[in-house]
Amino acid sequence: MRVSAKADYALRALIEIAVRTDGTAVSAEQLGKAQGIPHGFLQAILADLRRADVVVSQRGQSGGWRFAREPRTVTVADVIRAVDGPLVSVYGLRPEAVEYDDSAQVLQHVWIAARSSLRSVFEQVTIQDLADGRLPEGVAALTADEDAWQPH
Repeated sequence: MRVSAKADYALRALIEIAVRTDGTAVSAEQLGKAQGIPHGFLQAILADLRRADVVVSQRGQSGGWRFAREPRTVTVADVIRAVDGPLVSVYGLRPEAVEYDDSAQVLQHVWIAARSSLRSVFEQVTIQDLADGRLPEGVAALTADEDAWQPH
């Protein structure tokens, strides 16, 4: 799986909003500066997140962006889907929609298993977890494996 710059920037921007405990709106300019995200790119990302009901914009002198719902209810999977679409796709199709000839049919099962694996991590980790600098126990345990840190 490849994590897009768009997904990485979206998560970083949301963490930046979440760590501000006073709940006030944060301008796109502040978010971009704090996380080194290009302004035009960030505006497009925030628009995607607004369409997915993750954030809302507030106009006016104290305007900016804030969560549409509690950060503890927004998962990494929600964010990736909002900015990039499905977690796993094959030629732009969801794995269950891909059709193969007899000898390659097993590939569909590989794609379905990969999606299940990603879901088991991305649907557990919330923006609040990230803002708090902690991971759910099962996800944190995966990072304890020395081999997980090694390139293959």
